[in-house]
Amino acid sequence: MTTAEKSPIAESDDHPVLLFDGVCNLCNGAIQFVIPRDPDGVLRFAPLQSDLGITVRASAGLSTDDLETVVLVDDGKAYTKSDAAIRVGEHLGGVYRLLSLGRLVPRGLRDRIYDFVAENRYDWFGKKDQCMIPDEDVSSRFLE
Repeated sequence: MTTAEKSPIAESDDHPVLLFDGVCNLCNGAIQFVIPRDPDGVLRFAPLQSDLGITVRASAGLSTDDLETVVLVDDGKAYTKSDAAIRVGEHLGGVYRLLSLGRLVPRGLRDRIYDFVAENRYDWFGKKDQCMIPDEDVSSRFLE
């Protein structure tokens, strides 16, 4: 998706949107970790399984069937796997900005590690029957 195209997340184009596996306990835990570390509410969230998640992935040229990667849409560009995690750390700032040092590790290696965790996340951390329902105080940060 180019920046000239209208994004399917137009109502939130001023905010990066993090798409995550809504039934994955590890992914939900990661979102719960990010929220208090983003007190200004810069990041917005949506499950990969949601209509918005599917639309965003399709418009970014990503598989709509693949739930094995987190996707961060930021400034009209889609970041996946370790690149998305690094970018989230940069948005959080402070000590989390150190995640940008991960770029010193070749992407292929970073993404192999990411893929290993992604392939085993349900076995290690379990999964929910349905996507998480956000608490009322942060529900405005979750897009439908």
